[in-house]
Amino acid sequence: MAKLGFVGLGVMGSQMVNRLLEKGHTVTGYNRTRAKAQWLIDKGMKWADSPRAVAEASDITFAMVTNAAAIAAVTDGPDGIIAGLGAGKYFIDMSTVSPEVSRATAAKVRAKGADMVDAPVSGSVITLQEGKLSVMVGGRKETFERVKPLLLDIGPKVTHVGANGLALAMKIAVNLSLAVQMMAFSEGVLLAEKSGIRREVAVDVLTHSAIASPMIQYRGPFILQQPGEAWFDCNMMQKDMLLAMELGRQLNVPVPTTAVSNEFLTAARGMGWEKKDFAVVFDVLARMSGVMQ
Repeated sequence: MAKLGFVGLGVMGSQMVNRLLEKGHTVTGYNRTRAKAQWLIDKGMKWADSPRAVAEASDITFAMVTNAAAIAAVTDGPDGIIAGLGAGKYFIDMSTVSPEVSRATAAKVRAKGADMVDAPVSGSVITLQEGKLSVMVGGRKETFERVKPLLLDIGPKVTHVGANGLALAMKIAVNLSLAVQMMAFSEGVLLAEKSGIRREVAVDVLTHSAIASPMIQYRGPFILQQPGEAWFDCNMMQKDMLLAMELGRQLNVPVPTTAVSNEFLTAARGMGWEKKDFAVVFDVLARMSGVMQ
């Protein structure tokens, strides 16, 4: 069993720590708000007062935070993760940021004698809890082999996609499709509804049809009732769409469906729904279709 650290105990990060604890690992954790981590402390997670303290106490430190600014906040400076790293230690960043940001962080980590991989995931809270999460990994092959058993404790599908930053390119390629699929699903439901089919029936048929990806199966019902806590809110989804459009610009790859779907996320934010799960793009389209007050 490994001595692990985890920084960022949000919706996904906390559930990952829970799985690691259940696998018998020792986990030291840090989160900006300690109260959110209390249930993990009650289950045996050790608490540290800074990201640096987490890294100092651990052989392998994970992080999962919201964006590039948050990564800088938890890795840089005298209390950051990098300050607590040294020879023989590893850093696994599971956050979704740009490949460039990740590569720059990896360079700082290696300057301390440690090594880093980017390891973003594909899946939701439900897939994580059910043990079905997919993990993409970018970094040195030997480091990947060292940390792979731990990642398999989080999810059953762990794939090395190449050098540092490439797992994030793969994650961006995956995530742009989430909003695009949700938009197409919303269009289909509204066409059915305005034809005279009850919304509940349309959702049931579509989520059991040929178009029902795993994401549509678990998120499609959100258009009937949003979850109490957003799994992936509009702000987070739009961050990933903007990353996709920027990557497309850099690589000369047009991403027209990404661009259109992004505008509906902007509209949702303009309507005050930025903290709702991004499935709320259905409500934006529904209002435009005249079927909602």
